[in-house]
Amino acid sequence: MSPRSAGPAGDEQTPAAPGAAGEPGTPAVPGAAERPGSPAEPDSPAEPLAPVTISARGLACGYRGRPVLEGIDLDVHRGQVLCLLGPNGVGKTTLFRTLLGHLAPVAGTVRIAGRPRSTLSRRETARAIAYVPQLHEPPFAFTALDVALTGCASRLGLLSSPPAAERARAAAALERLGIPHLAERPFTELSGGEQQMTLIARALVQDGAIFVMDEPAAALDLRNQATVLATVRGLADELHGVVMTSHNPDHAFMVASRAVLLTRERRILSGPVDKVLTEENLREAYGTRVRVIDTVDDDGLPTRTCVPSLRPL
Repeated sequence: MSPRSAGPAGDEQTPAAPGAAGEPGTPAVPGAAERPGSPAEPDSPAEPLAPVTISARGLACGYRGRPVLEGIDLDVHRGQVLCLLGPNGVGKTTLFRTLLGHLAPVAGTVRIAGRPRSTLSRRETARAIAYVPQLHEPPFAFTALDVALTGCASRLGLLSSPPAAERARAAAALERLGIPHLAERPFTELSGGEQQMTLIARALVQDGAIFVMDEPAAALDLRNQATVLATVRGLADELHGVVMTSHNPDHAFMVASRAVLLTRERRILSGPVDKVLTEENLREAYGTRVRVIDTVDDDGLPTRTCVPSLRPL
């Protein structure tokens, strides 16, 4: 883990105005991953931003023309992890579905690698975005290896079979996540956590520039949570952009450089993790008392943890 950052000088949390959201990502050196807490010299000029992988401007998302969220502006750059947090029912999944193109925006634009999202074909989208859903039910009793192997579909012809190199890539993805022993197990017989790890392996095989991960650690035990979070951090080190959701602020403190926090009143707070995930903001978002405590990780580097109170407000 790395020390945490309050962001570069002048990078303040977005004002908590209804419908106001986001600002461009924290400055990063092009071609270098942005670590959580990469400190900036207060008086030094900002470095150029790394190439944007996904951006939204004036985005409103919802259903049947009725917005659930409005006025969303965000950028995710190569080497950057953005964590989206908020209570159930505030629109996190709706925002994800809009970024992915599963829902048309009510207003505003989404761009992927500089191109309007609406202009990308399915194959181009699959090459750009590796998506990890919360749930997936394959139509056949595929093995875990076969499910991971489907991540290469965008690189194959219509009737082509995966070559040996792709099978090796799928096996390596299972190995990276510590689940090679699941390779020949039917996906439908795996536990929820094992299925989630297999879907992450599929995304690794897909190898998009952007990883969009819907609560990737939600169903996992403590060890596998650590494995997945280390994988997320590794993807940023490999200069992928990562957008993930989580109900656990500790996950954002561990791997994200930026956060977007949706409150129960539909206010949208965006900026560096340490400026967004404060006790006051988390209390407003979740309706419960919390303590944000400074501590150190195994390497003696500063980090933070969030402790909710058992007492009601």
